[in-house]
Amino acid sequence: MTALQEYARLECPGFWQASPDAPRMNVTVMFGEASVVILDPSGTAVSHWSLAAVERINPGKEPALYCPSAEASEVLELHDTTMVEAIEKVRNAVVSARPKSGRLRSFVLTGCVAVIVGLLALWLPGALVRHTVSVVPEPTRAAVGTALFAQIGLVSGSPCRTPLGNAALARLHTRLVAPAKGGFLVLPGGVSGAVSLPGGLILLNKTLVEDHDTPDVVAGYVLAEVMRREEADPLQRLLEAAGLRATLRLLTTGELKETTLKAYAERLVTDPAAPVANGALLERFAAAKVAATPYAYGVDVTGESTLPLIEADPMRGGGAQPVLRDADWIALQQICGE
Repeated sequence: MTALQEYARLECPGFWQASPDAPRMNVTVMFGEASVVILDPSGTAVSHWSLAAVERINPGKEPALYCPSAEASEVLELHDTTMVEAIEKVRNAVVSARPKSGRLRSFVLTGCVAVIVGLLALWLPGALVRHTVSVVPEPTRAAVGTALFAQIGLVSGSPCRTPLGNAALARLHTRLVAPAKGGFLVLPGGVSGAVSLPGGLILLNKTLVEDHDTPDVVAGYVLAEVMRREEADPLQRLLEAAGLRATLRLLTTGELKETTLKAYAERLVTDPAAPVANGALLERFAAAKVAATPYAYGVDVTGESTLPLIEADPMRGGGAQPVLRDADWIALQQICGE
């Protein structure tokens, strides 16, 4: 049982501040597979933190104080020892990028020998990649995603954050992706469109929220990217690009070399996104009750290459539901500042 499974459905009360000058708010904290969701007294999500980036402000002291990242101004105060234990258990595994030896080492001793023997006999690197992807625990996935994001961050810069913008991102994730794990981060540069990382994070270029009049465009990019990560696991794509040696290293140590992650990060920020089938994508728009036409023109301003999405827009006859409230959309458009 991983730490995430052990603490499934855990929630507790806490105190949250959007900024040092803001008043403390009584909140409910929900512990998810790869994130912490913070709800106000009405049950509305006010922030959504990725466990891959959470940091403790006062190690070893009580009550425990947390922030969503080193640059963030939000603070979460927790008195519940079970919740603190859950966050610390997963956070340490993710931040250190070093899985605890007992569970992973025992797996290596029993499973890796058989895999390597089969590899030497049949030489099937594809099978080894698929096996590695199927057995890597969630904290290790999140750690790889965090390390990969660090390399992307050298080009993109730090993720954009504001209290209202963070809450809007949390609601956008709930609207389009929940109950799937992960979250969204808006970057000032680097990636084009939307990019998935191991562990559940989806990175969004700020132009998707700043350069369009409606959230339907960024919603379309998210729906298309969710399709891509379901068709090809982000960790699998990484290992297929990195090769056999990197796959064996992850399988036996739970880590990837910085040079491997740097090379793949360069591919993520330069390679175009893989195409998705129009028919399947239109089904996603229909299920989400989101209009496809704004996304189609967002991809191609002329509409020529995306004409099938425009002509078969499932919401053309009506029935679309708002992706975000107007106030949330304005906050998201301003998440990277003026």
